[in-house]
Amino acid sequence: MRWIGRRQSDNVEDRRGMTSRRVVGGGCGTLILLVLVYLLGGDPLQFLQNMPETETTETAGVVDRSQDSLAQFVSVVLADIEDVWGEMFRNSGSTYQPPKLVLYNDRVQSACGFSSAATGPFYCPGDYRVYIDLYFLQDLQRRFRAPGDFAVAYILAHEVGHHVQNLIGITDQVNTIRGRVSEREYNRYSVAMELQADFLAGVWAHHAQRLKQILEPGDIEEALNAASAVGDDRIMKQTQGYVVPDAFTHGTSAQRQYWFRRGFETGDINQGDTFSELGL
Repeated sequence: MRWIGRRQSDNVEDRRGMTSRRVVGGGCGTLILLVLVYLLGGDPLQFLQNMPETETTETAGVVDRSQDSLAQFVSVVLADIEDVWGEMFRNSGSTYQPPKLVLYNDRVQSACGFSSAATGPFYCPGDYRVYIDLYFLQDLQRRFRAPGDFAVAYILAHEVGHHVQNLIGITDQVNTIRGRVSEREYNRYSVAMELQADFLAGVWAHHAQRLKQILEPGDIEEALNAASAVGDDRIMKQTQGYVVPDAFTHGTSAQRQYWFRRGFETGDINQGDTFSELGL
C-alpha cells in the first residue's frame, strides 16, 4: 500500500506505555467500612465482592518504539478511511462522525468494559472508538500467517465498518434482538454484522483506490488472506481441532473473503445486505 509521506489522522489516541488495572473500592475508607461490617455481624468478604470495580490508569513510561512505523501506518490508513466515508456520507446528505483510534498494549478500559490484548481489535459503540493492540497486528502476520501491510489496513477498515453500522442504526437494531432469540439464532445476526463489516471494508478499499490510487500489486490478496485467517471455521480448527457451525459469530473464511471482495468490486454500499442473504 502506498502510504509513506501522506496525511496521518488527528483522531489517534496513543495509550501505549499506559497500564490499566482494576481496583475494588479504595484506600482507607474501604478498610473502615470493612471493619464496621465485621463489627455489625456482616460478612466483609461478601461486602467486598459487591463493591463496584473502578479502573485506574498509570503511566509506565515504556513504549516499544519498534512499533512506531506501524503506528504511523495505521494513522495514514485511518485518514484514508475518514476521507472515503466523509465523501460517501456527504453524497447521501449526512455528516460522517469519525471514530477515535486508540493504540494500546496489554490492557485497556473502554465504555464497553475492561479488555485485554487477547480480545483482539474491537470497536466500542459506547464511546465511538476503535481499540487496537499493535502487538496483535504483528501476531496477525506471524501466528495467523497473514502478512502484508494491507492485511493490517483490512483489519482497521473492518472495525471502522462497525462504526459505520453504529452511525446508520444497524447496531441498535441488532442489539434489540439480544435476549429475544436463542443464543444460536443471535449468533446468526452476529455473523451478518461481521460479514457486513467485511463488505464495508471492501467498499472503503474500492473508493480509496478511486480517490488516491493507494493499492500496490498483491494488496487485495493480502486482505483476502487476512479475511480467511480470521474465519470462525479456520480458528476453531486450529484451536480445538473441530468446527461448530452453530457457534460461529464472525463467519467462515470463505464468507469473509466473499463479502470483502464483493464490497471491493462493487463499491456500492447498497449491495451489502448480509442479513437478507443469510435469511434474517
